[in-house]
Amino acid sequence: MSKTTANTKTNIRYLKPAQVEAMRDAAYTGHHGDRDDAIVTLLYDTGLRRGELASVNRDMVDLDEAELRIPGEIQKHPPTGGTPDPVTFALDRSGELRTVRTLRAYFNDADLDEALFPSRKSDRMTGKGINDVVKRLADRAEVRPYHAAGRGEPDDVTAHTLRHSVAWRMLRAEEGNTIYDVRNRLRHSTVATTEQRYDHFQKV
Repeated sequence: MSKTTANTKTNIRYLKPAQVEAMRDAAYTGHHGDRDDAIVTLLYDTGLRRGELASVNRDMVDLDEAELRIPGEIQKHPPTGGTPDPVTFALDRSGELRTVRTLRAYFNDADLDEALFPSRKSDRMTGKGINDVVKRLADRAEVRPYHAAGRGEPDDVTAHTLRHSVAWRMLRAEEGNTIYDVRNRLRHSTVATTEQRYDHFQKV
């Protein structure tokens, strides 16, 4: 393993399932409980990037089918160019995240037009706004993320921490997943990228 790869893995911070649950509970100590819970839950279920989630529209969510469908144009584009294919996420595949129930509660409470997460100041929240929600809840819940060299502080938690946490959950807390399943969920361009980032999550 190269020094660069080792440093990258040391800097990957993740949360365990109980810590994410603590953040979801902390959402309801604020003024936007249903919305903030829905933001954390979707990030932790799907592994979406914050900018991608900010671009999701209400009609991309099908609660009857427990699906989230997103077009290629709102996904992160690969460095080689081109537009990614559309993707359909099966929500809460493990049956433990309560994603559909959480979204139903949010939809019943929110007045949604186009954007899944509108802002009080504009038509939709920005990626920064979504990240701010995550950081606020991590601080309230006092969750300290894990990394290869030890532990971080609540202020180290970002929306991307939840993306890394999806990989840890799939490889360590759920049964039957492989590195290929993680690659598909996180939509890396190659499985080599997934292995480079997350193979240290697997026990040897």
